[in-house]
Amino acid sequence: MTMSAGWYLRRLSRMGPQEVAGRVGDAVRRRRWRSARPDCPSVTGARFTAVLPAGTIAAVPPDAAKRLVAEADRLMDGHAEYFGVVRDDLTDPDWWRDPKTGRRAPSGYAFDVPYRNEDAVGDIKQIWEPSRHQYLTQLAAAYAITEDERYAERVAEHLRYWWKTNPPLRGVHWISGIELGIRLLSWVWIRRLLDGWSGAARLFEDNPVALNQIWHHQRWLAAFPSRGSSANNHVIAEAAGQFAAACAFDWFPSSGRWRADALRSLDRHLRGNTYLSGLNRELATEYHGLVLELGLAAVAEADAADVPVPASIRLVLLRMTDALAAIVDNRLRPPRQGDADDGHGLVVDGAGTDRWGSLLATGDAVFGRLPWWPTVTGTDVRTPLLAALIKPAEPSVRRPADRPAHFADAGMTILRGPEQIWCRCDGGPHGFLSIAAHAHADALSVEVRHDGVDVLADPGTYCYHGQPEWRQYFRSTLGHNTLQLDGGDQSVSGGPFLWIRHARSRVLTADTSGASEEGLARWCAEHDGYEGSVHRRRVELTAVSQELRVIDEVRGPRRAVRLAFHLGPAIAADLEGNRALLTWTKDGEDRSAVLDLPGQLSWQAHRGETDPVLGWYSAGFGRKEPATTLVGSGFTDGTEGFTTVLGFRG
Repeated sequence: MTMSAGWYLRRLSRMGPQEVAGRVGDAVRRRRWRSARPDCPSVTGARFTAVLPAGTIAAVPPDAAKRLVAEADRLMDGHAEYFGVVRDDLTDPDWWRDPKTGRRAPSGYAFDVPYRNEDAVGDIKQIWEPSRHQYLTQLAAAYAITEDERYAERVAEHLRYWWKTNPPLRGVHWISGIELGIRLLSWVWIRRLLDGWSGAARLFEDNPVALNQIWHHQRWLAAFPSRGSSANNHVIAEAAGQFAAACAFDWFPSSGRWRADALRSLDRHLRGNTYLSGLNRELATEYHGLVLELGLAAVAEADAADVPVPASIRLVLLRMTDALAAIVDNRLRPPRQGDADDGHGLVVDGAGTDRWGSLLATGDAVFGRLPWWPTVTGTDVRTPLLAALIKPAEPSVRRPADRPAHFADAGMTILRGPEQIWCRCDGGPHGFLSIAAHAHADALSVEVRHDGVDVLADPGTYCYHGQPEWRQYFRSTLGHNTLQLDGGDQSVSGGPFLWIRHARSRVLTADTSGASEEGLARWCAEHDGYEGSVHRRRVELTAVSQELRVIDEVRGPRRAVRLAFHLGPAIAADLEGNRALLTWTKDGEDRSAVLDLPGQLSWQAHRGETDPVLGWYSAGFGRKEPATTLVGSGFTDGTEGFTTVLGFRG
């Protein structure tokens, strides 16, 4: 996917004068850096002191350790999977090759590489992901647990190879700040987890090549921070990685300045990226998880190095953790909202570890759980490691006495009913900052689960680069459980990661108290995304009948309408007229529901179609599977609403 001149003009239009000036300065600096590459300052007497306290590894639960070691053994055999692509070459990786397309990224000056052009580079996410070196943190953690030097030696072999083949400012791994930031965080943890190995110092502080890499990574991050309309999760990763390295690898003349600047940036942007309710402003749940992981890892480094951090940083992380505890369903699954690219801040666990349960377990260890928090039954490696470094602090604010269900600033409302019925209603802003990079055109969409099973599903994300028709579908209005007028999206896309007109939504009613007992929970919101018309939606969840009612109204002239309901991949649907019988199996038990659809519309079922794309579900980045989508077509007349009733059978 190559950006056109029109895209760059639209992108420029979303920037303010200060951002434009900063980007002009970046361009000048990149040009100057092409020929001026200073050497790392000489370092003598460097020592790594940010070690784990005694007894930390012994606190790792045995089943979590077993999962990690099993994962490490797969990695030792060269096996890994990135975004749905299985790899068997990780014993001797080619850092610049995309296994999905077979293409190899060009070499040369980093800022000349056309990384968005899949024809020239390949799938950049496939190339970048292994070089975050999070698989090496897993191997290093396996060494710490087992003291088997095979893991440490493989880590050292791969780091030395990476440093040799990716010198500063050469090639694709020196393009994006988020990659450099996360890689630095990985290196800090690799050094920490290998501390008991005799070769750890030779690999890091006594190794001029390693010192050169660490210094140039930090110099890069200090020079090219994400700015203005791009200051989303990327700037958090940049600041967290820079701060972690400047704390743990404080061996350079600039370390103190880098540490102070990164801490200021982290404080500012954590607050800027987070609503007061604790939800992430990108309204993309996976980025909530990424930012929370990065923030916790940064605080761990501060406490390990006895660097004071502003109370506001801990407060934001506390609010984020309480918000996460509030929005998950009974299986600890959070909403599937906005973009998701499977990004993690710190990986030291094996396959099968629940990411969200792990974050809540860490929150319990660091902040203390509230009585209404859901119970976490799983175990993980990361929690005892972080908890050993982070110093507990008494919260300076009053935390929610009851489980929040309506987050007014984020426009998210969770309706909960009996039999583990969970419904997310979206009446919030379109996205974050002027470009709303990770937003979807999903205003007034609903997401419904029964005992953790997607019934009315958010289809997910699937891809970012290289497949524009799929990217467009998964973030389109038709790709969500909401209403489309005249075949268009509620918000107008200006290209990848860019929206040039945002639908404005407002919540009119959010009464969440009734459904969990014997009454009725209600939600109502509207948006103005379709010029000349207003879409209003009401959702009612009745406890006694286990029934969810959705009423859509359109105020304005007669227009063509399509109403979509996307079913989860586990749901089979038998559609007759305007009634669909839904069936699925959960824990060996057959379950069912009836979906009564508006009779004014003509209904069709779509599954796994490609011309045009319709009827798909993406469980994770790079992965997709057919799923049934029910689409009703007709016209609005401005006098009556469209009523949909989802009834669960006992």
